[in-house]
Amino acid sequence: MKRLKVTQLRSKVGNPPNQRHTLRSLGLKRIGDIVVKEDKPEIRGMVNAVRHLIHVEEVE
Repeated sequence: MKRLKVTQLRSKVGNPPNQRHTLRSLGLKRIGDIVVKEDKPEIRGMVNAVRHLIHVEEVE
């Protein structure tokens, strides 16, 4: 199954609470944090909501 490598590039400060909560739900706490998640529709939706704050790569 494909996996997504998600890296936080920008700060959550100054963004709406729902975007801050989404970053936290993804497991991202600070700039430079990296998490690897399963490629599921739920994760894709979360990634889409904060796409301006993160970088996403597909990994095997």
